[in-house]
Amino acid sequence: MGERRRVVVIGAGFGGLAACEALGSVDVDVVLVDRHNYNTFQPLLYQVATAGLDPGDIAYPVRSFGRRHANFGFRQDEVIDVDLGGRRVGFAEGPSITYDYLVLAAGAATNYFGVPGAAAHAKAIYTMEDAVAVRGVVTSSLERAAAHGAKEGELTVLIAGGGATGVEMAGTLAELRRMQFATQYRELDPASSRIVLVELQDRLLGGFHPKLGAYARRALEARGVEVRCTESVKEVQADRVVLGSGDVVPCGLVIWAAGVGSCALTEALDLAKVRGRIEVGADLRVTGRDEVFAIGDMAGLGSGEGDRLLPQLAPPAIQEGRLVGRQIGRLIAGEPTVTFSYKDKGIMATIGRKAAVAELAHGIRLRGTLAWLCWLGLHIVLLLGARNRASVLLNWAWRYVSWRRGSRVIAGG
Repeated sequence: MGERRRVVVIGAGFGGLAACEALGSVDVDVVLVDRHNYNTFQPLLYQVATAGLDPGDIAYPVRSFGRRHANFGFRQDEVIDVDLGGRRVGFAEGPSITYDYLVLAAGAATNYFGVPGAAAHAKAIYTMEDAVAVRGVVTSSLERAAAHGAKEGELTVLIAGGGATGVEMAGTLAELRRMQFATQYRELDPASSRIVLVELQDRLLGGFHPKLGAYARRALEARGVEVRCTESVKEVQADRVVLGSGDVVPCGLVIWAAGVGSCALTEALDLAKVRGRIEVGADLRVTGRDEVFAIGDMAGLGSGEGDRLLPQLAPPAIQEGRLVGRQIGRLIAGEPTVTFSYKDKGIMATIGRKAAVAELAHGIRLRGTLAWLCWLGLHIVLLLGARNRASVLLNWAWRYVSWRRGSRVIAGG
C-alpha cells in the first residue's frame, strides 16, 4: 500500500464503518479487520431470530462498502493480540500488521452477570449466529411439539431483561405465536405456550420515560406476555429457570437480553478502564496513547469528563467513528484535535404491530402507531445497501399488512 500512514480499524460495526467512511478522504491507507466479512445491523437481530427477516436482509458485505474508497483494505481474521508499544496487531491466522493509528471499535459482549448456568443454557441475541440459533430452537420446538405433543414448559420462552431488546423480542414472539397457532399449528393448544419477560427493575424500558415504559407493559400484556418486574434470575438450568423469588419456570428456551459487557479485546488490553470500558479523553484518544482511538461500546470518557458512558447504541458509535476519521486527518495535517460532543437524537423501541415508543430530542415522546411508523422509517434509512432496504421494506409490508393471509414467520427455519 505504499509509504503512506496506515490506519487499522478493528471492528466492522457501526463505529468502525463510520470511521472508515470518514477516512476515505484522508491521505492514509485503511485496513479494516473483523472476524466476519459483513456488517450486521444489530437492531434487527431479533427479527431474524423470529424469522421475520432473513439473515441476508440485515447483513452487508464489507468489501461492497469498501469499493467506494481507493484507500480501503479489509482482512477477515480474529485479533488475538495488540502490541501497543510496537504498534502491531496480531491475528489468529496469518502475519501481524503494523499501524500508525489504531481505532478500537470491536463492540461489546453478552454479560451474564455471573448467573449460574446462564452462559451454558441461555441464548443471547448479540450476533448473527446468536439470532440464527434462537430461530432454530423456536422452530424445532414447535415442530417437535406438533408431532409428539408439548412437554411441560417446552413451548415456554423466558426472556431475561426488560430493555429494548427484551421488549421487542417478547412482543414479536407473542404476536407470531398467536398467529401460528391459529393458522399453521392448529394441533397445538395455545395454552401450552407462554412468553415470560423478567426485569430486575420496577418497570420496563429503564432508559425511557416511565409513561412509555408503562405503555410498553400494557401493550405486551395485551398480547399475552407475562411481565414480571422486580424479579431476578437466580439460576438457569437446561429446562427451567429459578427466579430470585423462588419460583421455578419450566421453559424450553431462555433468551438473555439483560445487557452487555466488555468484549475479550477490551479486557485483554492493558489500558486504563472506566467501568469496564477503555478510558478515552475528550477527543476520543485513549488515555496515554495518542495514536490509539476507542469508540462505541469499547469507549468511556475519562475522569476529566466525569466518567461518562454513552449509550451502547448505533448513533453514539457512528458519531464517534465519523469524528475519529476527521481527527486522524487533522493530526496528519498538523492540526489540533477537537472535542467530541454527542448529539442525542433520541431512542426508540417497538412492541409489535402498530405499537412502539419513541423518546426524541427536546422531550418529544411518541407511542402507538405514530411511534411505530417512525421506528420503521428510521430503521429502513439506517440499513446499509439498497437491496437490503428494499428486501426489509417488502418483508415488513407483507408481514404487517397482509400477515393474516399467510406470511412466512417462524416455521421453516
